[in-house]
Amino acid sequence: MQGRVVAWSTNAALLIGLDSAEAVGRPVADLLGTQPRWLTSPDEWHGTLDIRRVDGGSRQVPIWASRLAGGVGGEPLWLLAQEPGEALLAGGTLAHWLQTDCPVAVTIYDTHLRCVLQNEAMRRLLDVSEVEQADRGLSAALAGADATRWEARVRRVLETGRAEGGFILRGRTRSDPHHDRRLTASASPLRSRDDHVVGVCVTVTDSTEQRSAQERLALLNEASVRIGRTLDVMRTGQELADLVVPRLADFVCVDLVDGLLTGEEPLPGPATGAVLRRVANQSIHEGTPEAVISVGDVDFYPANSAQAHCLATGRSAVYRTRSEAAFWVTEDPLRMAKVEEFGFHSWMIVPVDARGTTLGVAMFLRSLHSEPYEAEDLSLAEEVVARAAVCLDNARRFTREHTSALTLQRSLLPRRLPEQSAAQAAFRYLPGAPELGVGGDWIDVIPLSGARVALVVGDVVGHGLQASATMGRLRTAVRTLADVDLTPDELLTHLDDLVVRLASESEAGTEGITANEIGATCLYAVYDPVSGRCCLARAGHPLPAVVRPDGTSALLELPANPPLGLGGLPFESSEVELPEGSLLALYTDGLVESRQQDADAGLERLLRELSDVRVSPDALCERVVGALLPDHPADDAALLLARVKHLDAAQVATWDVPADPEAVSGTRTQALRQLRDWGYEEAAFATELVVSELVTNAIRYGAAPIQLRLIRDRSLICEVIDGNSTAPHLRRARAFDEGGRGLMLVAQLTQRWGTRQTPEGKVIWCEQTLPADV
Repeated sequence: MQGRVVAWSTNAALLIGLDSAEAVGRPVADLLGTQPRWLTSPDEWHGTLDIRRVDGGSRQVPIWASRLAGGVGGEPLWLLAQEPGEALLAGGTLAHWLQTDCPVAVTIYDTHLRCVLQNEAMRRLLDVSEVEQADRGLSAALAGADATRWEARVRRVLETGRAEGGFILRGRTRSDPHHDRRLTASASPLRSRDDHVVGVCVTVTDSTEQRSAQERLALLNEASVRIGRTLDVMRTGQELADLVVPRLADFVCVDLVDGLLTGEEPLPGPATGAVLRRVANQSIHEGTPEAVISVGDVDFYPANSAQAHCLATGRSAVYRTRSEAAFWVTEDPLRMAKVEEFGFHSWMIVPVDARGTTLGVAMFLRSLHSEPYEAEDLSLAEEVVARAAVCLDNARRFTREHTSALTLQRSLLPRRLPEQSAAQAAFRYLPGAPELGVGGDWIDVIPLSGARVALVVGDVVGHGLQASATMGRLRTAVRTLADVDLTPDELLTHLDDLVVRLASESEAGTEGITANEIGATCLYAVYDPVSGRCCLARAGHPLPAVVRPDGTSALLELPANPPLGLGGLPFESSEVELPEGSLLALYTDGLVESRQQDADAGLERLLRELSDVRVSPDALCERVVGALLPDHPADDAALLLARVKHLDAAQVATWDVPADPEAVSGTRTQALRQLRDWGYEEAAFATELVVSELVTNAIRYGAAPIQLRLIRDRSLICEVIDGNSTAPHLRRARAFDEGGRGLMLVAQLTQRWGTRQTPEGKVIWCEQTLPADV
């Protein structure tokens, strides 16, 4: 039996050094250097052969021979193969690779947990020799808080024979004593051929970078959720500080350009100043004792400080050690004291930059974290701050818009009610969009001639700035029309014309506004404290409420006029007498209607809350708003309360004047006598001229009946009433004109003057300032 080769594999060619053409047909003994001992075996043979290569070398190779079915030329056919795995182990290939080139850190321990083998990867990872591990076991390689638990887990593997993995070890290795490492360890039992556990194989992978990347990604994701939840600059800055402590820093402070808090537009590009306002502090210590500057205070950084340099260049800076930051820290004794007290050793200064504009700086400090800041930490801080910067800029823009809206509101609504003697008034206004602070509702109290007062409440369709702008135009129009002493129904007619014109203008092309959005309701009331009567008219507005001195309350019945903006429909007014001390309540529908209650229920609650006559109007306003309005009203709400007064009879003097020029002298004498009784002798000269001119004009150009009335209020009011509705006009007389100088004289002698129409004719009135010592 020659044992010749009939087939030759590629692996066999690599093992011997001959290709298939050279090997097929040759005796196996020539190729292997030995007689084929397996040929004497019945079916299968295992053994080790000394294989010679054609280059002269040799190696011990485990061989497995198996007899195949059939044969060639009557000879048996054998399959000769290298034992799988055993060849590498027996030849040292696998062991050599495991100890030198294996990327996984591997250590093998015996049953006493003494190290018997440690590969090169484990040496690089731990920097602990096999001799140290042989003497000290696992504690030499796995020193730290987790070593005891890990050793217990490895012993359990020896006892149970079951592998355990995924154990996390945290601490510092000798190879890298300055950084905390995160190691993932697994333990597997080693078994003999008779299935006895003879040791344990420990594999360790360094998952520090992987874990760090996961934590960074989680921090960035959390930043997108937690930062910018409100449109408030201070709150947003604090959210940034809260997020990164303690994960990235032991203390964080955020300083912004002072103008950001008021919504001012910062200059584009890097900031040049170093005066900043602290908006956030956060620390691992309760109460942030490390902070030199409190939240809300202004801080000044010298020109050579890291903060000033960061503002000027717009670039971040990292100081890994205290010596690197000494050039600016040591110049501030107070900050240096904090550094010494809390052991700060590493800093990051990051500009808060959004849309090309530097808004401020964020400073990150480490004390208990013994690791200094690295480039990766700075990159993470810059990313988090960049996301916060956009939110801060959005908050700044909102603050600017909110400030503009509040400025608009203050200019459109009365900041305080004017002084007048007809009523004690108070009001409340709550916008339905509190984030803007403005809406379409308005109230007004307008002093009129003859000591009268106009009370106004209106409601423009919609919310926000557009509704406020429309409201401002209507309020201005109401005040202008009130100055010419129009009756309530006439005033609403003119106001309706204005709303129709506004709608026409918007329909002609004002972008974003449609004609049907320009609409409003209004209630206009004029109260006369001399007569105690009130004339009211409404345009689609809720009925006013009145509470009489005895505590009874009810809604006043007024004609149901259409809302403003429909055009062409008449308006009617109604007059009621109000006893002194009566409370008149004007309001918008947002006060009594809400998601929680319908209008009828709201009106019942309103009347019930207003019924206490002992409470002042201001206190009643607060009570009504608290009882009727939810925390977040869906619609604008306005409330105006006025407790009416009557002028005392001693404050008013009235005389009937005959339609005879000779009656002027007697009327003038009566007026002067009344001034002496009131103690206003200083006003006698001007009053004498005014009475003479106005009474003479009434006799000459007016019609009976004619009356003169003096009213002593906050000013001295002189009224001449006649039955002719034709109103005089002020003009400048030419040199040779015989008339035309009377009203000019009246205008020069009095504080103001005017005319108003009455159902019976007209009233010409003027007011004089009273002497201060009376």
